[in-house]
Amino acid sequence: MLGIWRHVAVSQFPAVHPRASFVLRLRGRRTEIGSHELGIRLVDPEGTVVLEQNGMMQVNEPPAGVIEMEAPVVMVLDLPLPRGGEYTFVVYVGGIESARLPFHASQVTPPPGGTMH
Repeated sequence: MLGIWRHVAVSQFPAVHPRASFVLRLRGRRTEIGSHELGIRLVDPEGTVVLEQNGMMQVNEPPAGVIEMEAPVVMVLDLPLPRGGEYTFVVYVGGIESARLPFHASQVTPPPGGTMH
């Protein structure tokens, strides 16, 4: 899992960061073909799950000779930010926690006469 940004600034809380992209690169072996549960949770600074997405992914048999496989998972979501502090995306594969990606959300004052994007 790769984190492109580690900080989100908003003008007030609660906030929503519209159309945020969350991208995973899953890697596996040839022995892992079949159906697997995939879950992503967003946990706020108080430990409350504020967003949860669950689904199934199908890993098909790769061509002969391929031992390791990669698959992208892309989510575009309206990111809920009820308060400032440290948030964490938690990724589960097959019901087992596989990765964590933390980021920080804070409130900033927009410049005079300007808006934040």
